Amino acid sequence: MIDTDENLEEQAAIAAAKDGELRLHDPASAVGARLFDPEFVEVGASGRRWTYEEMVAALPTLHGGAESPRIEVSGMRGVLLAPDLVHLTYESVIGGRRARRSSLWRKGEGDTGWRLYYHQGTLVPEG
Repeated sequence: MIDTDENLEEQAAIAAAKDGELRLHDPASAVGARLFDPEFVEVGASGRRWTYEEMVAALPTLHGGAESPRIEVSGMRGVLLAPDLVHLTYESVIGGRRARRSSLWRKGEGDTGWRLYYHQGTLVPEG
């Protein structure tokens, strides 16, 4: 396959979304709230609905922090749905609980870059 400008732009968009997703799971990353779209919503694996404000307030205490289990990520894939929208899917394991995850990353206006717009986690039953 020959890389065209369009393919390179698609690859760059997906790479930016993947990088952002992994940075949100890294307790050493200090980017936090800057990676969330102001209209962010999450439906967590527990079924809880999170808003932007709730997520930003909870960031210091969420998984991956010094006193919580690390997040193990596998099988992350991305697809460009539109020039400014990337869909990521992957699986995570947190403290032995496995979940399938789906994220939408939206490119903001101007220099805001890629931000997490929507996220959903679904627990995978044991066995």
